[in-house]
Amino acid sequence: MSDASRPTALVEHSAVALRQMIASREISPVELLAACIDRIEAVNPFVNAITATCFERARDEARAAERAVLKGEPLGLLHGLPLGVKDLEPTAGLLTTFGSPAFRGHVPTQDIELVARLRRAGAIVAGKTNVPEMGAGANSRNPVWGATGNPFDPHLNAGGSSGGSAAALACDMLPLCTGSDTGGSLRIPASKCGVVGFRPSPGVVPSVRKLLGWTPISVVGPMGRSVGDACLQLAATAGMHAGDPLSYPLDPLAFLQPQAAELGRLRVAFTTDFGSCDVEPEIRATFAGRIAAMRHLFARCDEVRFELGEVHRCFDVLRAEAFVAGMREAYEKDPASLGENPRANYEMGARMSLLDSAWAQAEQTRILQRFQATFADYDLVLAPTTPVSPFPWTQSHAQVIDGKAQSNYYRWLALTYVTTLTTHPALTLPCGTDAKGMPFGLQVVGPFRGDLQVLSAALALEQAFAADPVLRRPRPDLGALRMPQPALDSIVTAPPPANWREPGFGGGSATSVV
Repeated sequence: MSDASRPTALVEHSAVALRQMIASREISPVELLAACIDRIEAVNPFVNAITATCFERARDEARAAERAVLKGEPLGLLHGLPLGVKDLEPTAGLLTTFGSPAFRGHVPTQDIELVARLRRAGAIVAGKTNVPEMGAGANSRNPVWGATGNPFDPHLNAGGSSGGSAAALACDMLPLCTGSDTGGSLRIPASKCGVVGFRPSPGVVPSVRKLLGWTPISVVGPMGRSVGDACLQLAATAGMHAGDPLSYPLDPLAFLQPQAAELGRLRVAFTTDFGSCDVEPEIRATFAGRIAAMRHLFARCDEVRFELGEVHRCFDVLRAEAFVAGMREAYEKDPASLGENPRANYEMGARMSLLDSAWAQAEQTRILQRFQATFADYDLVLAPTTPVSPFPWTQSHAQVIDGKAQSNYYRWLALTYVTTLTTHPALTLPCGTDAKGMPFGLQVVGPFRGDLQVLSAALALEQAFAADPVLRRPRPDLGALRMPQPALDSIVTAPPPANWREPGFGGGSATSVV
């Protein structure tokens, strides 16, 4: 039976459709959760996207959600929808490790605000999703839970730091998962796994766990299998909160069902590298082909040149500054308690001066001004989301791109951290596959504070792509998944977190990459 002719499994319906089916009593939250747990148990051993789980608590909440429907009670936006929470977000009563051995037994007593809002909207937390240690890097592997494999080939990486969320969505394990983004942490894994990741403007969704509350480089945002699913989560989480001083009053429901843009009225600029990023020739070729296939949709579609300034040094300083703020206590207590990447970021920041910090703050302002000038003539900027096709997860990062050695473990994220520095909203949209048959992500960047414009354009693009086999979202063949067999010298077996009775990977030891 072809994929197009087979019946759609319950877990494969969009979050929007599932929410409507719950409200109409076509399905029960109990039935949906059971189907998600079945999918997790069947598929997660191949990709290791879900880590700690709370299935029994989730079953209790699903039964309560079912009773609310039967009684005709008011239902939240996410009523009865199972949810995966990135393992950087504290969850009450559910193991939160940040991928670090130092937090192997850490069970928070309170939900962070993001999770609290999702639960108040009716979502049911089913488990946590995998990350790199302390969120450092774009390869979701750590000494606690091991590596997350790509759903299209588990030997390859799923991106990061929201790699577990992206892989879980691509495998239809859960209808909704959370993400967060500094240098591309939700856009890159979404791109590599063929799902949607939206980095909103700073302050749209309050991020209360960052110690540098006034910095705009780190945000939390939605991930989903479609633009509509991302909008649904965004509507449930957006809005002001004093824990994030960049948040501001807005109407969250404005994001719920944006109108699809009229593509024929849009003036679109595109760039392969923002004038400063290394990109593999095969990705350049794929992007050129995608632009050729879609440019007829727009009123204009022009290549533009950018001269944004010292984007790499600027990001180095601002990123290191955030790591120093967040990890100083742990580093001063025991540097070895931090993994290689977090420790490198801290030590880079510790060597910097006030002069470096002041320069970086000023340079980011200049970068914003230079980038914003493009929107005098254009409504959107399109670019690739990542410069390389997914590589083996045993390789920590892309070390060479287009023959050029990368100066550190995150330099290959430049296509996304450039737009981070501009503070403009950016979304990655599935756009067919690359030359290696892996998902290709199209980065859609909007004007300053133009979140609704980005979502409206992305919705219209998604609809246009759906009818084109070259442009539409690819789907992994879950029936073809095989257990990855990395080289034995690249893995070790680590015990599960102490006193944790409900591990999400294999029910025994975790696979850990060193």
